[in-house]
Amino acid sequence: MATAEHAIQVEQVMELPSLPPNQGLEAMKDIGFGSIAGMAGKLIEYPFDTVKVRLQSQPEHLPLRYTGPLDCFRQAFQVEGLRGLYRGISAPMTGAAVETSCLFFSYRLIQDALKANVFPDVEQLPLWVLVASGAASGSVTSLALTPIELIKCKMQVPVESAVGHKPPTPLVLIATIFRHEGIMGFWRGQMGTLIRETGGSAAWFGGYEAVSSLFRKYSNSQSSDSLPMHQQLIAGATAGISYNFLFFPADTIKSRMQTEDISRLPANGTRQSFWSVGRALWRQQGLKGMYRGCGITCARSAPSSAFIFAVYEGLRQNF
Repeated sequence: MATAEHAIQVEQVMELPSLPPNQGLEAMKDIGFGSIAGMAGKLIEYPFDTVKVRLQSQPEHLPLRYTGPLDCFRQAFQVEGLRGLYRGISAPMTGAAVETSCLFFSYRLIQDALKANVFPDVEQLPLWVLVASGAASGSVTSLALTPIELIKCKMQVPVESAVGHKPPTPLVLIATIFRHEGIMGFWRGQMGTLIRETGGSAAWFGGYEAVSSLFRKYSNSQSSDSLPMHQQLIAGATAGISYNFLFFPADTIKSRMQTEDISRLPANGTRQSFWSVGRALWRQQGLKGMYRGCGITCARSAPSSAFIFAVYEGLRQNF
């Protein structure tokens, strides 16, 4: 009897707890796969993003330079060709890699922390928790994204309104910003990026998870099962439209702040804040001005986000 009890005790002592997943490997996957997916999506959407920034950054006085997205496309293509629509893509390609990899990495990390410490007995987190996780990941990502978006927006404005008479290079813009405003000048428009990324990422991940959950519900599949490709694309397209439409005014204000010609600042160097720019735009152009360029942005974000999620999910499933 004593021998049997001793054997049971030894067996219990020798039983090892299951090891957590390799967080380092998972992080590398998130960063690598997210970067690939983000850069692929940026190649698709960049000409539309150039048009969006040009529509957003038009001067307050009337008449407007562009009557709409198609007119902006026409003028840009006539003057600069296809190359002009892709001008400055190096910064946003870097930004897309940083943004998407940070979003997916922090989103998974936040979920893992919540499952371990707050919801230990839940296999699938509630939708509101996933939305909150998306918001948290977006707020973290905004800090790394604002300097990259600042250079991107300045590269996208028409040549004659940029620095000098030739298209400025990223290095020239970096030197100009640092000379006029110092290191903090690279976070010009941070409030707009923070609002857009926090709210937009909540809508982005929330939209994708909600539509994916509906597909799984009606097909009676498990939460861990991968969706068919066409369902992933639909969920991703919904996420992209949700991301851009809900918080587009913050992006409009940010673009106007970031495309301001810093060489023409007042002698005291005073610049308007996020809220003062927003109030001025509202007085001059109303809600229409806040959403100028939103249609083309949502149109390009649907295929871009669908492609990003499909590429990311495909890489995660196969590697």
